[in-house]
Amino acid sequence: MTDRSDRLINTLELPRALRELDGDSLQRVANEARSEIIETISRNGGHLGSSLGAVEIAVALHAELDCPRDAIIWDVGHQAYAHKLLTGRLGSFGSIRTYGGLSGFPCRDESCFDPYGTGHASTAVSAAVGLVEGRLRRAGGASGRREDGVGGPDPDPPGRVVAVIGDGALTGGMAYEALNHAGHLKTPVLVILNDNAMSIEKNVGAISAYLSRLRTDPTLSRFRRDLERMVQRLPGVGDRMAAMGEQLKDSIKGALVPGMLFEELGFTYVGVIDGHDIEQLRFHIRRSLAMESPVLLHCRTVKGKGYAPAEQQPGRYHGTPRFSVSTGESLDPEGPTTFTRAFGEAMVELARADDRVVGITAAMASGTGLDLLREALPERFFDVGIAEGHAVGFAAGLAATGMRPVVAIYSTFLQRAYDQIVHDVCLQRLPVVFAVDRAGLVGADGPTHHGAFDLSFLRVLPGLPVFVPRDERELQGLLATALGLEGPSVIRYPRSVGSGAALSKPIQPFKGPWVDVTRQGSDVLILATGPITVLAEEAADALGAEGVGATVAGVKRVHPLDRDALVPLLEGHRVLLTVEDNALAGGFGSAVLELMADAGLHRLCARAGLPDAFVPQGPVDVLRSDLGLTAKGLAEMARRLLGRGDDAKD
Repeated sequence: MTDRSDRLINTLELPRALRELDGDSLQRVANEARSEIIETISRNGGHLGSSLGAVEIAVALHAELDCPRDAIIWDVGHQAYAHKLLTGRLGSFGSIRTYGGLSGFPCRDESCFDPYGTGHASTAVSAAVGLVEGRLRRAGGASGRREDGVGGPDPDPPGRVVAVIGDGALTGGMAYEALNHAGHLKTPVLVILNDNAMSIEKNVGAISAYLSRLRTDPTLSRFRRDLERMVQRLPGVGDRMAAMGEQLKDSIKGALVPGMLFEELGFTYVGVIDGHDIEQLRFHIRRSLAMESPVLLHCRTVKGKGYAPAEQQPGRYHGTPRFSVSTGESLDPEGPTTFTRAFGEAMVELARADDRVVGITAAMASGTGLDLLREALPERFFDVGIAEGHAVGFAAGLAATGMRPVVAIYSTFLQRAYDQIVHDVCLQRLPVVFAVDRAGLVGADGPTHHGAFDLSFLRVLPGLPVFVPRDERELQGLLATALGLEGPSVIRYPRSVGSGAALSKPIQPFKGPWVDVTRQGSDVLILATGPITVLAEEAADALGAEGVGATVAGVKRVHPLDRDALVPLLEGHRVLLTVEDNALAGGFGSAVLELMADAGLHRLCARAGLPDAFVPQGPVDVLRSDLGLTAKGLAEMARRLLGRGDDAKD
């Protein structure tokens, strides 16, 4: 571990003190912050590469701005670790991404230096424009006068706002909607493009190629300099150019060289500059803010900067488990096959058997397991960038030609494509398969990434079967089943390791039963769905040891429910407990209650699942314990239903 006793960063009143430091001292702070990030994430796991690449940007911003009066919004947020270190959280940084500790993302509840919470991509520019326009109006309207028009200009004008967005997030359409609007409004906002040619993996698409041209063209900077010198030497023109200011000069140059895309959107484009040169960053940040108009500052950075393994394998160290700082090797041993890998392997096998099958991801090839398809059958793999809505619309178009697209997206990110799911896929009954990874609680990434709501927003759609496998073998069988349907379908599964179930070779379509009874009893019926069914079985075993008979049934298809199988079970028990790892509002338990109402059945019932609240970060087992989603908690719920609980009256 690095000796921290003589660190400059420990002696400073941050972030205010940064404004008084010279260049060498600021670089020392950056180096110390980078070391702190590496050592902490090696112990806790987290988003390493992105934050290492943004350290100098964070230092330069806080050396120029007066936060929290001024505001920085970090797109996605996984590049903001240095920002946290520089804004009063150095002492608590060791708790990042742990239960009860600092969030891995900017969080309004955590610090006044986090004016806006982020966790998903492409949102920062929209938020920054809203923040500026709201502050202007609160301070006295867009003209800079008070709302009541009394007393002249506000003596305390609103602070400046900066959005830091990665080039990966520029593959998302929302970023361009915001840039377009800001340019139209002429909003005085600075957008810093942190360009490392990566999102999680290498960026894709025409925008990525465009940024690469700006980043790597050796003639660009020289052409700008030569143009400026030439114009300034023209008799009578150069002086007028200087008098008209830097903004006009940059606009004229931008009209003649690459960067025109942003100029046409109403931004002054500045760059490309070295995003690891603090003095150069400070100069351009200061100059850009002085324009008081929309400016995009394009910075070239290195993902994983300062830690060789992360620079060499930026995809692997985007989000990393615990690792050895000296070797870079993971400290967490690999367990059984994960649901994600089982899905990826099934995609390869099923695509080889059917040339209509293709896989689509939104910049998450390795995270969804589709990297296996990319390696095996690259012509059947599509990465659309961080563009979930387009991914689903693209899949719908493919399906309309007779293809069988599988869209693999995390539950939390699928929320971004809901309109396309409804309008483009379900309304047209197109055979698109949605592989919804990271369903349920995901652990350290916390409330921005928990897959808490997908059952609720998907099971309400007509003609959309929703499958929930118990283990990795069922996942593969259900994928084969879904690909054989003539309409859309959903398969929902967690990020966790599987149960070690033996996989079928070749994969066989799952044909039922949709309701699988694994324990028999007469006192209480426990209906569960997905891998969490094992907790229901453990609860039933504990109850059985007390003489309480519990029936456990695992439900594999949540929509539509198998009425013929469920009604007899419900009729045979007077007490019901439902178990799920989705929000209780509108989830599996709600579906069962709706079925009971339609069937005219009245039973004493309780539901176990995720509450009407955003669940915090922490180990999944700990979070489940807090929520009562354990075998012990379920058994106690059943006892209470039967009047035998700890708090039951005599």
